[in-house]
Amino acid sequence: MKDAEILVFATKGTRSNEEARILKLLQNFKFQVVPFDRTDKFKSFISIIRQALQTKPRLVVMEGTGVLGGVACLLLQWFFGIPYIFSSGDAIAPFINLNYPLLAPIVSVYEQILCYFCAGFIGWTPYLVGRALTYGAPKGVTAAGWAYFSRTTEQLANSRVHIRQQLGIPHDALVFGLLGSIAWNRQFQYCYGYELVKAFQKINSKNIAILVVGDGSGLAYLKELAGKDLGNRIFLPGNVPYEQVLDYMAAMDVASLPQSVDAVGSFRYTTKLSEYVAAKLPVVTSQIPMAYDIGGDWVWRLPGAKPWEDSYIDALANLMQKITDKEIKTKKKVIPERLADFEEEQQILRVTNLVAEIINPIY
Repeated sequence: MKDAEILVFATKGTRSNEEARILKLLQNFKFQVVPFDRTDKFKSFISIIRQALQTKPRLVVMEGTGVLGGVACLLLQWFFGIPYIFSSGDAIAPFINLNYPLLAPIVSVYEQILCYFCAGFIGWTPYLVGRALTYGAPKGVTAAGWAYFSRTTEQLANSRVHIRQQLGIPHDALVFGLLGSIAWNRQFQYCYGYELVKAFQKINSKNIAILVVGDGSGLAYLKELAGKDLGNRIFLPGNVPYEQVLDYMAAMDVASLPQSVDAVGSFRYTTKLSEYVAAKLPVVTSQIPMAYDIGGDWVWRLPGAKPWEDSYIDALANLMQKITDKEIKTKKKVIPERLADFEEEQQILRVTNLVAEIINPIY
């Protein structure tokens, strides 16, 4: 497609959810997708450069912040005058600092250069847009993502019964749950779901159960941590098809959204929030900005800077110990039908306006 206005790629990889996201946001433009192979990033880097020089796009769009993708954007801008924009869901340097602290200063410089020379930035949160503008990005827009599926109240009720029967969860249990990537963080000895299992082990309530859905390097650790409660009170089914995400959420009563109150977690939203709302689940999270900006009376905001620290886990255990079915129902009644921040059509419109004015500047 030599007449494509935009060359686009996602550093998370071809056919990833992030590639699907950026293509949806750019649906009002002619674009050419450069496949990005995470197993051979240098080959993908060469492909980006080659296709950009062959097709001469008016704009390059990168979803993600992978270094070779970013360097390709910078080289095309510096030496061939092809502008780029990029999209990110994380503050790059603080995120890298979690696992590779020695690289953080270098990555910080990379992040600032990437922002300074871009033509615009698409942030998954307004906080990330502000960060990019601080580093010199000339324009920015927020696109927080959206829930890809929906269910009626009746469908959710049916899914709740079916999934609980399938997993062996008692029908009258109050289930604290989470759905996400269960990646193990060696530095902090933590993965999503750790806080739920540890809090559960601090209580003596017999009507609480835990459901953590997802796979990753931390799943084996969670299974070991669950011990004798695995399959009885703690349920770890692994990955499920994406189209069944809301069905498994329907089996929960309270959704966990653990985030650290720091330069990583405080900058985040998560599309899981839109899915939890679609599943009519009240949410327990930390005291991050999102919990105040978006969360209303249907959110519990727990103290503690990190979800792996005792203060957070103790507060979560206290909630589990005292929570009642009545309290959960009260929270559910005030869950909004939808969240404006996660409206798909509005996000597409915002990005369309940003990109159009970069491609065809208004003087």
